[in-house]
Amino acid sequence: MANNRQTAVRSKKRVSGNNLLLLITIVLFIVMYAAGCIVYSAKGFTHFQTFLNILITNAGLICVACGMTCVMLTGGIDISVGSLIAMDCMILADGMTNKHWGAIQLVIFVMIVGVVWGSAQGFLVAYMNIQPFIVTMAGMFFGRGMTAVINTEQVSITQDVNKLFYGWANAKIKLPEFLGYMGKKHRIAPFIRPSVILALLVVVLIFFILRYTKFGRVLYAVGGNETSAAMMGLNVRKTKLCAYILSSVLCSFGGILYCLNTMTGSVQQAKGFEMDAIAAAVIGGTLLTGGVGNVIGTLFGVLITGTINSLVMTNGKLLSSWANIMTAALLCIFILLQAIFAYIKKRRES
Repeated sequence: MANNRQTAVRSKKRVSGNNLLLLITIVLFIVMYAAGCIVYSAKGFTHFQTFLNILITNAGLICVACGMTCVMLTGGIDISVGSLIAMDCMILADGMTNKHWGAIQLVIFVMIVGVVWGSAQGFLVAYMNIQPFIVTMAGMFFGRGMTAVINTEQVSITQDVNKLFYGWANAKIKLPEFLGYMGKKHRIAPFIRPSVILALLVVVLIFFILRYTKFGRVLYAVGGNETSAAMMGLNVRKTKLCAYILSSVLCSFGGILYCLNTMTGSVQQAKGFEMDAIAAAVIGGTLLTGGVGNVIGTLFGVLITGTINSLVMTNGKLLSSWANIMTAALLCIFILLQAIFAYIKKRRES
């Protein structure tokens, strides 16, 4: 009898609070996608390729949102990621098209830019004690400005410009035919891009770091209570610096995947991308105040926002702005849920 009670208490702890937010996110995605399959079955929403297209389109966002989650765990924020992606895409596009540089050299350079970008912002936040919003807002303006300095026109990457990068962008990994759908003559096998595999590997890597490494535990500790973390002898400043470096590196990597999907560089590119990343993290259960969150929830947050966009596009009659409205509504709901759970937790502890 006593063992049953202990098991029940443990089960309640597992399902309560943070795990409940994750559960709500997963259930919401399943319900939303199932509703889309029912309503738009005649328009092909039930095809497995539709789901894979959501992953293909949002591969870059998955990486960026994972990095954003790491920063938000410390209680920080990074609103410069959209500008960094635009600058990365322009570096790649202009470098290949106008300067005829190699794809591998440019990819390495973009990753180095991510390290430098994160180091600069992380230093200002962690060691100069400047508010993250102010620092990253400056980074946002700087990134857009530098993108325009590189080139003010939209630059496209074609096969004639760089065959290697074009080959990466058009590479397909075909899945078994039984997962596909029947075309006019034969069954069409679904496919994914290598960018999806890379994005999912990033999710697995960050999940492992957050759950099984000392750095991950320190991130949670710093976000939970910075003063207590410092009193325990944890290096709060170094942790924040590393969080911003990791975020920017993942952002640059996401920028490469984003460029593989769009094959263009533009000053107006990835506008609002930072809000998409923040929304995905919050919908996935990451607290804006820090200390709580995980990348599995963030992944489902990206899938939810991607499903909303896909539903609006499949409808064909709704304006694209309805996707933003629905995402904003979900964001408000999850922020409210976070506040309710935090209040309940505080009442139980007091």
